[in-house]
Amino acid sequence: MEDFVTRFAPSPTGGLHLGHAYAALCAFDASQAAGGRFLLRIEDIDTGRCKREYETAIYDDLEWLGLEWEHPVRRQSEHFQDFHAALERLIAAGLVYRCFKTRKEVMAEIASAPHLAVNGPEGPIFTGAPLPPSKEKRLVEDGQPFAWRLSMAACRKALAERRDALSWREETLQSPHTCKDISARPELFGDVVIARKDAGTSYHLAAVHDDALQGITHVIRGVDLRAAAGLHRLLQVLLGYDAPVYRHHALLTGSDGKRYAKRDQSMTLSHLRGTGCQPEDVRALIAAHIARGDIVDAGER
Repeated sequence: MEDFVTRFAPSPTGGLHLGHAYAALCAFDASQAAGGRFLLRIEDIDTGRCKREYETAIYDDLEWLGLEWEHPVRRQSEHFQDFHAALERLIAAGLVYRCFKTRKEVMAEIASAPHLAVNGPEGPIFTGAPLPPSKEKRLVEDGQPFAWRLSMAACRKALAERRDALSWREETLQSPHTCKDISARPELFGDVVIARKDAGTSYHLAAVHDDALQGITHVIRGVDLRAAAGLHRLLQVLLGYDAPVYRHHALLTGSDGKRYAKRDQSMTLSHLRGTGCQPEDVRALIAAHIARGDIVDAGER
């Protein structure tokens, strides 16, 4: 593994906004400071929402910002077979199970069991179990939709004494960088969906697989994904992947305290470019947000 390799991995579901620019610049600037490599990855596994025109706009916006990346760019939609192979390894190890419950049924089950009504990073936590083989076989033969869920109970059993020692390395965003180990709590996600019958992978499985495949040494992303590091660390151990170091940056917000989203057209890079903004103006806007405290920061950066 090389000394420093990082990436920016947007989904082409809309125009990049000021928050995306901050995320991309955090990763790019870190690679420049370390004399390392910077990769761009297009995370377009949601084939219904991801559009080629948005992908083209990502390239245009990032090039305008002054970023340079290696080619070819990995497009996840071209590699579903890779993610399926990783899923097959989890299936073979007995770490996942088919869940035929609809989202409505899952929510109803959670609501009916107060002891399960606990919110995790992605919403209410669900814990299930495999169906009896005969019933599962019948549902599969009938073509019923299902999701592959990672069984936290099976993972605990597979890891045994290693489970309590599971952690990830968190590095400060600012230089000089200091690092500490943070205990991983993948159980906060419950039996998380890893793939679906009609969608070959999830963000979690695809991101973990590609980070390992591309030799990413430093994952630099927003604090909204800090908790996911615990789940990703579990997947890395289960699949035998190297563990990267994580840095998590704050999220920019508007004056109303809400983080920017793709619906905020006034802060898309294409709009800013159209008003005559230059790349240095974008950096100044980001610095002004941070100075004013227009950010969401989970601390421990």
